[in-house]
Amino acid sequence: MALASLPTWAAGAIDGPVTKQAMNWHAIIMFFMFVAFTLGVTYWAARKTRSAKDFYSAGGGITGFQNGLAIAGDYMSAASFLGISALVFDTGYDGLIYSLGFLVGWPVITFLVAERLRNLGKYTFADVASYRLQQGPVRTFAATGTLVVVALYLIAQMVGAGKLIQLLFGMNYNTAVVLVGVLMVIYVIFGGMLATTWVQIIKAVLLLSGASFMAFMVLKHVNFSVEGMFAQAVHVKQAGAQLLAIKASAASEVAAQAVASNAPDAATLVEKASDAAKAAVKAAKNIMAPGGLVSNPIDAISLGLALMFGTAGLPHILMRFFTVKDAQAARKSVFVATGFIGYFYILTFIIGFGAIMLVSTDPSYKDAAGKLLGGSNMAAIHLSHAVGGDLFLGFISAVAFATILAVVSGLTLSGASAVSHDLYASVWRKGRVDEATEIRVSKYATVGLGVVAILLGIMFEKQNIAFMVGLAFSIAASANFPVLFLSMFWKGLTTRGAVIGGYSGLICAVVLIVLGPAVWVDTLGNAKGSELFPYKNPAIFSMTLAFLMTWIFSITDKSAQADSERAAFLPQFIRSMTGVGAEGASKH
Repeated sequence: MALASLPTWAAGAIDGPVTKQAMNWHAIIMFFMFVAFTLGVTYWAARKTRSAKDFYSAGGGITGFQNGLAIAGDYMSAASFLGISALVFDTGYDGLIYSLGFLVGWPVITFLVAERLRNLGKYTFADVASYRLQQGPVRTFAATGTLVVVALYLIAQMVGAGKLIQLLFGMNYNTAVVLVGVLMVIYVIFGGMLATTWVQIIKAVLLLSGASFMAFMVLKHVNFSVEGMFAQAVHVKQAGAQLLAIKASAASEVAAQAVASNAPDAATLVEKASDAAKAAVKAAKNIMAPGGLVSNPIDAISLGLALMFGTAGLPHILMRFFTVKDAQAARKSVFVATGFIGYFYILTFIIGFGAIMLVSTDPSYKDAAGKLLGGSNMAAIHLSHAVGGDLFLGFISAVAFATILAVVSGLTLSGASAVSHDLYASVWRKGRVDEATEIRVSKYATVGLGVVAILLGIMFEKQNIAFMVGLAFSIAASANFPVLFLSMFWKGLTTRGAVIGGYSGLICAVVLIVLGPAVWVDTLGNAKGSELFPYKNPAIFSMTLAFLMTWIFSITDKSAQADSERAAFLPQFIRSMTGVGAEGASKH
């Protein structure tokens, strides 16, 4: 589950101990129906996949509308559906910051990246970054950035899959992780990008349909009055806050009496009273006011930069622009994707407030301590039962699993292409390799990534994985995006500048997050306040460093190679603007 695009708040809900639930037969049956159907799609795609272009980019034959829906499917991950709904459920209006942050990244792709990327590239964004630069160093850096992003995403997805299925289907954690890994390898090996694209399209349609029904039922509950929805949610939160305040006061009195009488459990009671007081203060915050999530301006700006520009550096998103026939179709893809994603994020906002009204007031969705079963990330799942009963709960549960499966397939394909196309074919073999061998290496890489993903998923079961996708977004914004952007728009970029600047951004992002509170305190268990870097989001520093180092080492490069790279910018610019010489769709 792509939880790490959301910071550490989500970790407690999905990373802690999860009670294995009773078997949900509705979910199991619908899940197997989805798997059977998508395996049929994979068989169909396998018969159409004959060349490297077919395998990596579906032969460039996907229409703009289909690709836009597939991109939306890639982006509408379990973190978006469950995570943002949980944010709104917990913090109200402020949960919208992530919806907006993800969405405003798309104009960057629309106006700066999509058309030029399609005209210049072939299979991966490394094709564009290395277009006029030295192939070896730049492709090696691009493949490294891709694999780091993919690895972090995969760990989060696999752990999230295990936890979700353990909770929803009553399945063993390790079994769930292995199942996701095996299915993802089957989709990618046999169907390539064509199968992955159609799995995403199917999942997107199911998810949009289910979320639309949930939002409709929530609005129906308040007579389709958005103002009424907000008012009722505020009332529910205020009532809950008053109840928590009463409990906190009672716990404080008990703790004071225990301390006065030197009771042996006094320390425990004091700690419980403190926790109750903190919970009461948190609940008393106005859910229609900003500042509940990100109050530090540096963190807010860094988060915005990571979400906006990280989107334009995600390898599995960028790969999708090579699946269409031309730049016009690429632009249409982004337009369609933006519409569907924007609509979906509006739905998650309604779902979050609906969960406040219908789930938080129903004791059947809470444990003995009064906490939501499975944590806040299950708010949307519980809401599906509240508005549609067991059958709709089974549908949404299966869609949540399908969401993870589809995103994992796209990630695996982008990682496999980095190994086979960028490293093996272009760097190690220097282009002297036939298509059949390259595809075979890609399939070996897919199996390898599948095994690694399963092992990491099992290894990281009890670890906090919420920071991993956040790290992936930060790396994408700090390493991949600056090099990709400057390679297309700045004449002065040289190989030395691109490689040093790119690695500087990548290393800086990783180091600062490890030294920051998200990892140093929340994950490694060090004392609060001992972190060496005070912010959770490093993008404002690491992204600035990447651009600065790229610029400095490019303008100071006076070599003959650098001069030839600068001279090659004009032909590249003409092709990026006109599409003359760009890759077309395959002829079957």
